[in-house]
Amino acid sequence: MLAKTHSATVDGINAIPVTIEVDTAPGSKDQTVMKMVIVGLPDNSVKESYSRIVAALGNTGIKLPPQNVTVNLAPGDIRKEGTGFDLPIAVGILKANNLIGSRQTERFMVLGELSLDGSLQPIRGALPIAIKARELEYEGLIVPEQNVHEAAVVNRLPVYGASNLQQVISFFNGIPDVLAPTVIDTRAEFYAHQNDLSLDFADVKGQENVKRAFEIAAAGGHNLIMVGPPGAGKSMMARRLPSILPPLSLSESLETTQIHSVAGQLKGGTGLITERPFRSPHHTVSQVALVGGGANPMPGEISLAHNGVLFLDELPEFPRGALEVLRQPLEDRKITVTRAKYSIEYPCNVMFIASMNPCPCGYYNHPSKPCQCTPGQIHKYLNKISGPLLDRIDIQIEITPLSFDELSRTQPGEHSTVIRERVIRARQIQEERYRDHPGIHCNAQMTPALMRQYATPAPQDMSMLREVINRLQLSARAYDRILRLARTIADLEGAAQIQTHHLAEAVGYRNLDRESWGE
Repeated sequence: MLAKTHSATVDGINAIPVTIEVDTAPGSKDQTVMKMVIVGLPDNSVKESYSRIVAALGNTGIKLPPQNVTVNLAPGDIRKEGTGFDLPIAVGILKANNLIGSRQTERFMVLGELSLDGSLQPIRGALPIAIKARELEYEGLIVPEQNVHEAAVVNRLPVYGASNLQQVISFFNGIPDVLAPTVIDTRAEFYAHQNDLSLDFADVKGQENVKRAFEIAAAGGHNLIMVGPPGAGKSMMARRLPSILPPLSLSESLETTQIHSVAGQLKGGTGLITERPFRSPHHTVSQVALVGGGANPMPGEISLAHNGVLFLDELPEFPRGALEVLRQPLEDRKITVTRAKYSIEYPCNVMFIASMNPCPCGYYNHPSKPCQCTPGQIHKYLNKISGPLLDRIDIQIEITPLSFDELSRTQPGEHSTVIRERVIRARQIQEERYRDHPGIHCNAQMTPALMRQYATPAPQDMSMLREVINRLQLSARAYDRILRLARTIADLEGAAQIQTHHLAEAVGYRNLDRESWGE
């Protein structure tokens, strides 16, 4: 007998519907157990579902006659991965044996991993699958109860959370009140969990020039690198950057949550991600873990930081190959992972923040501790960061240790909420400016044509900029970055035109472009 159920697999952050066809045939005379063949490009985890399904059915009290079962996962040219096909295959087998059938299984999308005792385990990608189920107008979606909160944020789709196989069987047999749809007010939940500012810039003592650099970076979406000795507060300030960024919009929250859902990073009972992500991988991270991909493709750290902050501490300690693959994603704000068997695209619209010591010993330019490094060693250390990568970092700032008077000051600094208000006003100016330019939302994303239109100084200011660049021997790549920064500084002031002091401040944020560094 032939039966059909419906499920889905995840490709990148998008779901692809999968029709599961189950055909049963009587076994041979000497056959004592059910035998199953799965076709349709299943991976090993899908093939192993046979053992889990047989044990789960037996421990649920269901005994099937010896038979030959053929399972087809259509379309057959797309690779199927993960354990989420356990439940829909089991439902298909029961349907083919006339053990369920009061409800039409074809009207529901089903997914879940089976334990040997028949209970359901959570799966990855419940949110994008729920979005696809609503798009295809299924009557409902059945998921493990650990995933129900995540999937139920998709409105206009009944989502049922089941804890075991028996509940799903009873549901399809029409037994009332076994499963009830979970209803979540998505907007209410989203706004209820926003603005958790547990890390505040008020905790940072001194370092006013660095705080100003962070404010400019947040206002214009600029990448930033800090250079300074150990203990100067680089990591402390980087971790507080999300507190001054504009709050996530609902659409950004949904997109970010999809990525974390696909990666299996959502904790049980979590609906939407309401705060901007902050990812800080260790410098031993592999290239695949940083950018994504692998044998079973997964988003990397740069995609998990989408709409948030990717912070790389001690930048020169990261493998050079891993850093170099960041260049194109930082420019395109998306990453395409292409291998022989697949090609997947993940979004990665991130603010890239990095920190590093000024030299191998860490104390170059330190006010009290002498540096033990030669100029050659300093140059070699700095050269671990390639020019093309630095070209994508707008703000390069030097940070120095605090004096005792600054450390002992008890008065708190400016609170993140106050800084965030200025950042939001500057972002609103930019949103209005670029509203007719799709894909451009902040000054860091300006194209050369937009720079000519919105970031061209007056002739007298252009002459000053030319003189400064020649005198300080700044690199040619610094020119565009200075203009972008000056545009953001002007937006923070509400100025329509870039002025001399905007350019002067922007020039001060290009420390690593100076040829005299380390000499």
